[in-house]
Amino acid sequence: MYWAGCNHGAAICPLLQMKLGILQYSPAYLKKHENLATVEALLQGCDADLIVLPELFASGYFFRNKDDLALMAEPVPDGETTRRLEQWAREMGTSFVAGLPEVDGDVFYNSAVVVSPSGVEGVYRKVHLFYQEKLFFERGNLGFRCFDLTDRAGTPYRLGVMICFDWYFPEAARSLAMQHADIIAHPSNLVRKSCPSSMPVRALENHVFTATANRYGAETKDGETLTFIGQSVICNPEGDVLLKAGREETLLGVVEIDPAHARDRQITPHNHLLNDRRPETYVVT
Repeated sequence: MYWAGCNHGAAICPLLQMKLGILQYSPAYLKKHENLATVEALLQGCDADLIVLPELFASGYFFRNKDDLALMAEPVPDGETTRRLEQWAREMGTSFVAGLPEVDGDVFYNSAVVVSPSGVEGVYRKVHLFYQEKLFFERGNLGFRCFDLTDRAGTPYRLGVMICFDWYFPEAARSLAMQHADIIAHPSNLVRKSCPSSMPVRALENHVFTATANRYGAETKDGETLTFIGQSVICNPEGDVLLKAGREETLLGVVEIDPAHARDRQITPHNHLLNDRRPETYVVT
């Protein structure tokens, strides 16, 4: 069950414990204050335990030069975007995963911050950089991480985080599943068409919920245009699509899930998804 705009739609099933949301919109390049105001307006009245926002959701993506990136980059947890996320989390009782350009000393990372009503839980720095990100960002140095959170009823769940192009590497989602993630939050700025159809596979092969929050619109530099494909998607551990946004659609969509459903990886009486792995037979280089 899901609804767009948070306050519309289906009857509530009492067995489902948690409300998981994704936000898709079209941010304006280098218009941080405008983008934050737009997202804040979209969040009004939303009823969700966890909301995933896109990669670099308040800055824009296709940086023309390092000066533009430096204008947008912020330290974590002391930057404007993180502080605004903390404010929303406190006021709404909602946790957020959101992408931003992080600066640490003189180094820039494409990062995702995890914020709960209690404050900043931590940060993930993107491991697999895509295309011209390699010209501006350093590769993430913190590895793939899980965070222990609770929903508004106090029920614990385990949240893994990856960013955009990380989906292309099955090891990313698998490493989070091996850390017992119930949900994988996936802030994205997707331009390649394959991800929306591949995320159900990532969910299925790891028996996790996945929440991909993409953007739409286009950005241009030096005569080259990147067009972002929208199609944000939430999947369940069976690989079913619970919610999918359109290609050019502003959407705040919420589905109801039970994170505990991801924890039973006994897929037949004789097969356990993770215990049946044979690492000694896999070629690793």
